[in-house]
Amino acid sequence: MQPTLVWDLPTRLFHWTLVLSFVGAWLTTGSDRWLAVHVFLGYLMLGLIGFRVLWGVLGTHYARFTSFWYGPLTALAYMRRVFNRTAERHVGHNPTGSLAIYILLLLILVAGVSGIFTLGGEEQQGAFTGVMSLLQSRTFKKFHEISANLMLLVVTGHLAGVIVESFVHNENLARSMVTGTKLTEPGAPTVIPRRGIAALMLVLILGSGGWWFYYAIDTKLDQARGENEGPHVKFIGTPLADNPQWRSECGSCHLPYHPNLLPSRSWKALLAGQAQHFGSDLALDAATSAALLEYAKTNSADKLVTEASYKITRSLKPADTPLRITETPYWVKKHRNITPAQWQSDAVKSKANCAACHLDADEGTFLDAAMRIPAIAATPKASQ
Repeated sequence: MQPTLVWDLPTRLFHWTLVLSFVGAWLTTGSDRWLAVHVFLGYLMLGLIGFRVLWGVLGTHYARFTSFWYGPLTALAYMRRVFNRTAERHVGHNPTGSLAIYILLLLILVAGVSGIFTLGGEEQQGAFTGVMSLLQSRTFKKFHEISANLMLLVVTGHLAGVIVESFVHNENLARSMVTGTKLTEPGAPTVIPRRGIAALMLVLILGSGGWWFYYAIDTKLDQARGENEGPHVKFIGTPLADNPQWRSECGSCHLPYHPNLLPSRSWKALLAGQAQHFGSDLALDAATSAALLEYAKTNSADKLVTEASYKITRSLKPADTPLRITETPYWVKKHRNITPAQWQSDAVKSKANCAACHLDADEGTFLDAAMRIPAIAATPKASQ
């Protein structure tokens, strides 16, 4: 037996970059603050899959698909032989490991594409912004979550297989993917390191990361607020329908809350009771009242034009007619951890001050990427 280079540098770089990307993407799942990192890692994994498909055709001997093209039945039969400790040793990918690779490639593709559609529909970000409705993007989000969970399951099985295979054949498979070498019999195919391809891959990975985070981190907004929470994608959502009359009448006393934050029945009730509008008389004439109601009904939460409107509507019962946004179950749930002292702090002052945390409150979109929690809201002692 002699040491032989089996895994070229591009294959090893692909493998470990994919490992780190998967771990990072999993750890940043569901985090608004780390959405920029999660999205970048998703794009990176898609790029890595594209490379692996190309390298599976043009790469070195053991990296080519033709060297580990086994069917499912062959993979299952090999697994049985492994547990019986009668399995033959493979210099490259064994049949069971090859099946895991193909499944992972497919799952990453599904997770990546569905993630892009989810980002476009739910977060109003990325290449597919405005391509589909919020409801349609919810379906893609389910595909995204299911494929990610299946990926975790396959990765766990793959790790278990590496440990068992290493024990059965008395070799460290993980180390061989670091060094690239394995002990083989004389005459076994050896590969060229392909350092130039690996260097180009590394430049592209680091370059795309540098470009992405230079573009994604909204440093000016954080600096203006004296904060440094971490990377955020810039909030560039689809502009909502605006109405100067609505801004003039509602904005004269408070933030002109966009109609998408309450259902049409709530706006109808509010305008019908304008003489007793939370202790004030709006004194709107009939024409103005009718125009405002038409704008409110056309752009209400029932239309599901934003993620906030979708979740607010879903949290309400058909008979519920909240007169305050802060009365909706979704709003209450999202703000349940904020203490009275934090609400009364100089940074927030009241529940009506949406702009204290939501940089797009005036636009009414309330995107996750536009949310910045003031330091006072994260440190209760500072408000005492």
